[in-house]
Amino acid sequence: MSAQLPLALRYSPDQRFETFVGAPAGAIAALRALAEGASADWLYLSGQGGVGKTHLALAACAAAEQAGRCAAYLPLSAAAGRLREALDALEGNDVIALDGIESIVGSRDDEIALFDFHNRARSAGLNALYTAAAMPDGLALGLPDLRSRLSQCVRIALLPLGDDGRKEVLRERAKRRGLVFDDAAIDWLLKRADRDLASLTGLLDKLDRASLAAQRKVTVPFLREVLDADPS
Repeated sequence: MSAQLPLALRYSPDQRFETFVGAPAGAIAALRALAEGASADWLYLSGQGGVGKTHLALAACAAAEQAGRCAAYLPLSAAAGRLREALDALEGNDVIALDGIESIVGSRDDEIALFDFHNRARSAGLNALYTAAAMPDGLALGLPDLRSRLSQCVRIALLPLGDDGRKEVLRERAKRRGLVFDDAAIDWLLKRADRDLASLTGLLDKLDRASLAAQRKVTVPFLREVLDADPS
């Protein structure tokens, strides 16, 4: 059963509170309190793609399990059209992270299912975390009562990282993989590659494999060689 898997296998070590860069003041403390059950506040994270909403949702689940609680993460894009069934399957968890509310906007059945879940989970004393591309008032929800419920959460807006923040993320994640990554290579990569963190992390995994196979440091010539050979 998945609940019996070691924590390291359930959540990537890249996706922890301590590896997140650029969080708004107080955000990590609020997320940790939710994960550990030290606060009854529900949280709502908003921001464009690539700002780290999924990172923090998974980090909250990892922190909850580290504290001995049961946690569940659900990307709503995977449950669109059958959300009630998916949410029913999450019963029995202490912490539930629902990622990407925009995925079910406009589906009346899914919106009602989320509204019902919100009310049941609140009454049961669970801790929940929502993420979305926009704040509740910025989503084209057809159910006003759902917007009202979501607006009662503590709302945290995440902003895109600048180049200095992206460099810090790349350095930390490269170090975690044992990659020797010089500053010139990081600068070159940021100018050449997709700038969202998910794409950059995926590229790091590719470079990790290539560096290990070639027994070479990650330098600008090596980056050119790897990316030109595999432009995908």
